[in-house]
Amino acid sequence: MAKRIEIAGLKIDERLYRLVRDEIAPGTGVRADGFWKSLAEIVRDLGPKNRALLAKRDRLQEQIDQWHRARTGRPFNLREYAAFLKEIGYLVPEGKNFKITTANVAAEIAEIAGSQLVVPLDNARYALNAANARWGSLYDALYGTNVIPEDDGAEKGGAYNPRRGAKVIAYTEEFLDKVVALKRGSFSDVTRFFLKRAGRKKQLAATLKDGKTVGLADGRKFLGYQEKAGELSNIVLSNNGSRIEIQIDRSHAIGKDHPAGVKDVVLEAAITTIEDCEDAVAAVDAADKVTVYRHWCGLMKGTLEATFEKNGRPLNRRLNPDRVFTTPAGGKLTLPGRSLLLARNVGIHMYTDAVTTKNGEEIPEGFLDGMATALSAVHDLKRKGKYRNSKTGGVYIVKPKQHGPEEVAATVELFQRIEGALGLKRKTLKIGIMDEERRTTVNLKECIREAKDRVVFINTGFLDRTGDEIHTSMELAPMLPKEEIKAQPWIKAYEDWNVDIGIETGFRGKAQIGKGMWTMPDEMREMVRTKIAHPQAGANTAWVPSPTAATLHALHYHYINVAKRQAELARRGRASLDHILTPPLLLDRVLEPAEIQRELDNNAQGILGYVVRWVDQGIGCSKVPNINDVALMEDRATLRISSQHIADWLKYGILTKDRVIETFRRMAQVVDRQNSGDPKYRNMAPEYDRSIAFQAALELVLNGREAPNGYTEPVLHSRRREVKAAP
Repeated sequence: MAKRIEIAGLKIDERLYRLVRDEIAPGTGVRADGFWKSLAEIVRDLGPKNRALLAKRDRLQEQIDQWHRARTGRPFNLREYAAFLKEIGYLVPEGKNFKITTANVAAEIAEIAGSQLVVPLDNARYALNAANARWGSLYDALYGTNVIPEDDGAEKGGAYNPRRGAKVIAYTEEFLDKVVALKRGSFSDVTRFFLKRAGRKKQLAATLKDGKTVGLADGRKFLGYQEKAGELSNIVLSNNGSRIEIQIDRSHAIGKDHPAGVKDVVLEAAITTIEDCEDAVAAVDAADKVTVYRHWCGLMKGTLEATFEKNGRPLNRRLNPDRVFTTPAGGKLTLPGRSLLLARNVGIHMYTDAVTTKNGEEIPEGFLDGMATALSAVHDLKRKGKYRNSKTGGVYIVKPKQHGPEEVAATVELFQRIEGALGLKRKTLKIGIMDEERRTTVNLKECIREAKDRVVFINTGFLDRTGDEIHTSMELAPMLPKEEIKAQPWIKAYEDWNVDIGIETGFRGKAQIGKGMWTMPDEMREMVRTKIAHPQAGANTAWVPSPTAATLHALHYHYINVAKRQAELARRGRASLDHILTPPLLLDRVLEPAEIQRELDNNAQGILGYVVRWVDQGIGCSKVPNINDVALMEDRATLRISSQHIADWLKYGILTKDRVIETFRRMAQVVDRQNSGDPKYRNMAPEYDRSIAFQAALELVLNGREAPNGYTEPVLHSRRREVKAAP
């Protein structure tokens, strides 16, 4: 048991205390003991409110359960249901129209549309990779993924394949023709790029294969350049607010074979990144929280490094510097070398024993997250770090798992207290509201109102939102199979509603409206084909699973001008609240025995594949093969929907406990096989009773009805701690 330091009625794990004292606080102007005294005051004053909000969640759920049980056997009546939700305060009255007034927001959030990464903060290498993913090679992203087919001699192979490379270059030049066109001809016709003077400025010009000279169709898209030995080496272009860099080097292995010497085309990719303290990590105790906070502090100071081995060679990773160019007028153009970083804290339902009261009671983990991430960010605000994250004086904190306006208001009050404790200007802490819980969705406008001078972000998350949908209405009737749930009217209405409310409350040009994750990191061709739907839907950011995916998704923001699209969408009517309130029920849909088993197999395999890594190895987010061996990016959101879905079908006798256990045992063997190449992996079969991970997976579904809001964290945390405590 780690030693505890007692300050102001708190008992602080010594490792966490030392981290704040020795690494986070120095240079901020905040004394370590003062930090803990302020946290103690916040716990004393806001702790009872936090518990009251959680009690209200439980009370509302019980009222909804009772209402449904009292109407067993009767058809679902939407009018009665909506009136009931208003009566109990689940659906609150909507106030007058308003616009958000958030000030001092970074351009990456307010103005530039683009990809957003979400990355676990407990892994320094991943955290740095994401931070450095502001720029990505389009050549590499195309060459290394299935966007470019491997037929016709274009296989990836080991060594560089010139035929595949030619297809990559052709794809890229076609893209450039569409978004930064020349006045005449194609980028594939260019044999040389050069500058020519036009008054006091320089213009980009190109010589074509026919010997003639052309410029850009829109000369304003030329932003800057670099030269070496009197020749252009780097060209920066802009389209829809996002930048493209053409790199030229005739001595390079790729550039020497290109008519114009182009060695690469680099896109501004991950405009923003959420460094995650929540769903993507497995942080269950003080030691884990120390790792998370240390990495965030290192990012804010610019000192975080990671050393690892790749292909037998040691590599060291650190934050990328800014990129400096000359403007057409001869000035200096400095572009950020790193993604703008946001921190996602945990939700209000999470408690931690990393810090306890004097009586040994756990404190709200979100209070600790807020204080620690904000204090770390002071290094950036005071310009103490090597690089700047926020150039406008803001700290961006995404707050998940909020249920309704009261909980958003509680977060705002917490942020106000943190600002006072750390000596920050009022409204320094900005809030991202994740629209992933049903009570937040239906009251989204009022949620935003509570944070109207701080909000910088709303987004949708299908998986968590569906998990809450199932749990909220579990006493009503059984739900459709998961894939069919996605096709119901409520999901499109939910996605559109988020955009509609965001536009209506003034997010355009001020804040992000986001969409959810592409979960298949190896299926980039399909992502490029379909994820353009997100900017078309009015979202100026959307989640992607990797830096490569961020680069490819960036193409979509060049094809779609999101600002114009949002202006168009502002003229349509709001999405249907009736559709949102209509649960995706099975009704008279007949389930065949084979499809019931397929659904159970799929859910069970996915749950086991994720839980075994979480519990046994502390991996909160990773590529997990599904039942068809397709790699999916999984975090707790996926687990929540699958466990709730099985719990729902168990309740209505579609499944039996014995059938679930038998299926889980069979699927455990599948997951064991899929992980056979991992030396750290612990098999679940055949000793199922001795596998803590297997028992955790079963517990999640067999006790799913009783889990508050269907959350999986209590089981995962207790079981992970059990593994860590084992000899």
